[in-house]
Amino acid sequence: MNKELYFPSIIIAVLLIIAIFPINKYGYYIFLRWVVCLSSVFFAYLAYQIGKKYWAWIMGIIAVLFNPIIPIYLKKEIWRPIDIISAGIYLISLFVLKDKMSKL
Repeated sequence: MNKELYFPSIIIAVLLIIAIFPINKYGYYIFLRWVVCLSSVFFAYLAYQIGKKYWAWIMGIIAVLFNPIIPIYLKKEIWRPIDIISAGIYLISLFVLKDKMSKL
């Protein structure tokens, strides 16, 4: 993965981890939906371009879950594991897409 993509992946993972704490206002979750959805679409596109179609699907599913236009409303108890798993996926993407991204 290009070094330019390390920072966004880590930042998004941190934002997702912060979301599990009950101190956040509703506006934070709206912001989080936009950031995660748009970045997931971008990462899905990049993954598809390098032939990692399964990874493109995973990022596409995250984009749908966090879609701010037609939101999926779930209880906080359900969102917490989704946030943690999504953060993990973003961190794993650092390794899965690491060498392949330099070919773009």
